[in-house]
Amino acid sequence: MRDLNNIMMLRRNIFDPSELLRPEPIFADKPIGQFRDYSIDEEDPMKERVRLTYLQMHTHQTVSFVKGRMDRWLKFNTFEATIMEALFKLNDLVDESDPDVDIPNVVHAFQTAERIRAEHPDDDWFHLTGLIHDLGKVLAFYGEPQWAVVGDTFPVGCQWRDSIVYRDSSFLSNPDRLNPKYNTECGIYTPNCGLDNVIMSWGHDEYMYRVLKHNNTKLPEVALYMIRFHSFYPWHSGGDYEHLCSEKDMEMKKWVLEFNKYDLYTKSTKLPDIEQLIPYYQGLIDKYMPGELKW
Repeated sequence: MRDLNNIMMLRRNIFDPSELLRPEPIFADKPIGQFRDYSIDEEDPMKERVRLTYLQMHTHQTVSFVKGRMDRWLKFNTFEATIMEALFKLNDLVDESDPDVDIPNVVHAFQTAERIRAEHPDDDWFHLTGLIHDLGKVLAFYGEPQWAVVGDTFPVGCQWRDSIVYRDSSFLSNPDRLNPKYNTECGIYTPNCGLDNVIMSWGHDEYMYRVLKHNNTKLPEVALYMIRFHSFYPWHSGGDYEHLCSEKDMEMKKWVLEFNKYDLYTKSTKLPDIEQLIPYYQGLIDKYMPGELKW
């Protein structure tokens, strides 16, 4: 397996800024300005569902809450399942925070993976990363409310930045807003401490990253980084929180942005032939994380 440095060297051309900022990815089903529309419309059931999910998230995601969820889930004693078994649980999950699609999350998994496969045919680890990036959403089947599973992530324990979705209206009842330790730019952290040392809001990103580490996956570090921070939109797309980042974080951000193109712009009602794709992806699972995992 190529290590991170070799991957960066051999694939550096994929980070051409003109490619990352291209106005409309050729595979997008609609203009990119129509993705991630968080405008408020109480008469639109989907928009109102999204707003209420974020309201609950931003009310309850505190430093104390996150530490409690980590203590609960990071014992990895809830269930055992293969990657494919866990993946197909997502056939019964519609993400209540997503304003773009209203289809089972398993469809999105294959949409993301197949577009990555088309544009990065030689990087099978990247294909598998696309397939499993949202797999931590299985939390929703074991007692977690969706506001503690889905949606954009953000650091707790420091000032909430302007690029957070609904930032001005949704944190008003969050207890941490009354704690002066948590209301400065760095809060409980130090400048450039690195995202490894930042406590993120609890959800599927951090959980899946921890599951993979605990089960000794053979996926490269860059894949784990994509999974851990793909929902951290205020950072990778909003330009906030860079004062907490290390040099490594800023280098990895290029990969998170590359992944984000496929995660976001492949969302559509076009359904992949999942049954036909299963043998290929099962082969990748067997290569990088075989057998039952502890969740």
